[in-house]
Amino acid sequence: MAKDTQRRTEQRAALIAAAEAAIAGGGLGALKARDLAATLGCAVGAIYTLVADLDELVLLVGSRTLARLDAALAAADAGADGAGTDGTEAAVRRLEAVALAYARFAHAETALWRALFEFRMAPEKALPDWSVADQIGLFVHVDAPLAALLPGLDPERRGLLARSLFSAVHGILALGLEGKLVAVPQAHLEAQIALVVRAACRGLVAEQAEGPPS
Repeated sequence: MAKDTQRRTEQRAALIAAAEAAIAGGGLGALKARDLAATLGCAVGAIYTLVADLDELVLLVGSRTLARLDAALAAADAGADGAGTDGTEAAVRRLEAVALAYARFAHAETALWRALFEFRMAPEKALPDWSVADQIGLFVHVDAPLAALLPGLDPERRGLLARSLFSAVHGILALGLEGKLVAVPQAHLEAQIALVVRAACRGLVAEQAEGPPS
């Protein structure tokens, strides 16, 4: 029984790796059951003994992508140079470092990064809890520096700000990598992302200093 379990685990890992390679090479449209079966040297039906369907397989690939992204953002946050600066500037540097790490990851693994946002579950299906947790977990890398930047802000508002900052950076990046007419040229993406993050931080700090509107 143990050997059968190990063999199934190895086959499932090989299937996920093959799916990841397919998406990395040609996007979500390149993920086809017949091609995967040919790569693995098995029947198409054998794939569905390892995963429920291709939706689950895409989510499993996405989980691996998110794990690498999580590690990249954590390393950027930990390595942000805040020596000799006050708490506010250190927090700004952390947010800038995380944003730039996100941009560099997207540039290095563009197809897999895009797949995270292009994939849609069928309307009748719900995202499994483990996939939701993978996605939400990334926001800690924005939330933690924001907590240092805006110590008086309640967690709910801070969570909304984390999502808003992420959306701003993601939007600049997505348009830039797609080369849209209105996009920031790729050569200037990182500098503009850093500028936007710093400008947002200055505005947030100033707003907190002013206090709530009377």
